Parts: sequence; structure tokens; C-alpha cells
Amino acid sequence: MGRTSTKSVARVYTDVNAQLGPSWHEYNNLQVPWGSQDHYEIVRKVGRGKYSEVFEGVNIINHGKCIIKVLKPVKEKKIKREIKILQNLAGGPNIIALLDVVRDPASKTTSLITEYVHNVDFKVLYPRFTDQDVRYYMYELLKALDFCHSKGIMHRDVIPHNVMIDHEHRKLCLIGWGLAEFYHPKTKYNVRIASRYFKVPELLVDFQQYNYSFDMWSYGCMFASMIFRKEPFFHGHDNYDQLAKITKVLGTDELYAYIDKYNIRLDVQYDEILGRYPRKTWTQFVTLENQRYISNEAIDFLDKLLRYDHQERLTAREAQAHAYFEPIRATATAPDRLSEDSGASSS
Repeated sequence: MGRTSTKSVARVYTDVNAQLGPSWHEYNNLQVPWGSQDHYEIVRKVGRGKYSEVFEGVNIINHGKCIIKVLKPVKEKKIKREIKILQNLAGGPNIIALLDVVRDPASKTTSLITEYVHNVDFKVLYPRFTDQDVRYYMYELLKALDFCHSKGIMHRDVIPHNVMIDHEHRKLCLIGWGLAEFYHPKTKYNVRIASRYFKVPELLVDFQQYNYSFDMWSYGCMFASMIFRKEPFFHGHDNYDQLAKITKVLGTDELYAYIDKYNIRLDVQYDEILGRYPRKTWTQFVTLENQRYISNEAIDFLDKLLRYDHQERLTAREAQAHAYFEPIRATATAPDRLSEDSGASSS
């Protein structure tokens, strides 16, 4: 089991929740503003998760489309946490908007009503992406992550299923806030969470004092699967095998250096599973099929995300400044420059 380490505190937004105070981060006493279930009708089922079933719906009062997320029975505390986090993040860039919360009077089942996003399934969408598309959407996702981190919140489930993309309108939305949690330095968090293929090394070695850099690993796994066209990138059959798959890429010596640095004791089961693997170079994953996504900047960006040591991973803010996104930043500022130029010439 992991032991404490002063080195494990987040490099950014460390004390946000302390600064914002209990009214910001305490959710146990949340008074839920219940709306009326009768205002919504289900149109069709669009997905399901471990903790919910998701439907496209319609608000019969204003005829607006919406998403109805019907929560499966879980502790009330967990439901309040998700609602509180969505309330706190309201209006943030590329964050799904919570429109209403309703409860079935008979079954007491809670449903979250959120904005409708016309999502295209990632297994269909990602193979169609150009290099520019990958850069654009990964940049948009960073905006959402930096925003939630700046508000003291770890998402803890950054996976393709939780990244809605309306490609026609080039709109991205980060959803799936059921596992999100407020970050407090030196707090021990649950390691029995997250989707296996995107689990950070911290979870796999039982290191509980993780932080926002958790999301940056999962983001890195998504990025690797996009540019190398390998879904998922780390394909473990169970949690033990998941770490083994990671060591086959990042190297065994590097793993041991990491666990030594943070005084982590590895589960004895790993003794039989982990072999001795040298670190691979990222260029070993380049093929004829995926080379259109590969550049020196892409490789360097990925390398700075997929690090065992959580302190070494780029933060979401640092990631936005990386050279990989230079074409996106250039496009974003181009209209501003144009208006400034035209303004200057007319004066």
C-alpha cells in the first residue's frame, strides 16, 4: 500500500478548495433543487454506464431537446457530489450544462437533465479525423480540464465515452461527472475507480494521494489511441495486467524508480506478472496507417503526458501551451489580428 509523501501534492491549484471554503466543496448537506419529472419525456436510449442509463429526451414545456441521465441506486452522498460539482462548474468551457434535477416520487430514482449534444460515436468518428481535427478537439478538451482543475475538481473518468463531440458544429463537451471529486492536498482517495484502460499508475499501485495529474494520464491514453489508431492504447485484461501493459511501453526500471521515489510498496502479485522490459520509443508505434497524425510535436506532447511520475506530467494549462497546439492557437487568434489590422487601417 502507498505511504504518505510530501512530494505528492498537486503542482497547481493546490489550495483552491481551502480558499473557496466549505460552501464550495462540502456536498453532504446540499439541498437539491428538485424540478418536476413531468416536464420531461424520454425519446430514445442513447447509452448506459455502470451507474446510469442515458436517454435523449424532450422538455415538454419549451420543446427543447435534452439528455436524461437516470442514476442507478447509489449512496445519496455520491448523487449530491455529482450535482454539486455540476453546479460549481456551470458555464465553464466545454463542460456539460446541468439544466434540472428530478426524482421519481414512487421509486425515488434521481435523474439529471443536461444539455443535448449531438454526439457521434468515437469509434466511428476518430478514424475520420484529420491531424488538425485531433489537435483541435484535444485542445478543446484541455480547456474543460484546466477549468475544472482551477475550480478544485478532479474528473477521474476522462475516457472517449465521456467526451461528446458534435463534429458538424465542432463542439466538444466533457460529461460523466459521477466519479469527479474535490481535491484536497494530502487526502487519501479511493483507488477502486475509473475505467481500466485509462487507469493511472497511481491507482494500479494503490497510491491514494493522487491529484489533478490523474486526468492528464487518462487524457494521454486517449491521445495515444487517437494518433496511433490503437483503441485502447493500454489494453489490460485486469488491473494487474493493465500495469504490465504499461511497463511494456514505459519500461520496468522506470516503474521501480517511481515507486521508490514515493515509498510505494507493490502488491506481491506483481512479482509474478511484471517482467523486465526496456522503455520503448514512441516512434515504434508509427505505421503507414497512422503516420498522418505523427509529428515531432505530437510525440513530444505524448511523452510529457504518459509519465509514471505524476509530478512530471504536464498540467492542463501547460499542455495548452505546448508546440503541438501552435496551429490551433494561430487559427484562434487570426480573426483578432484581422480586426485589429482593419481597425488600424481605417483610423
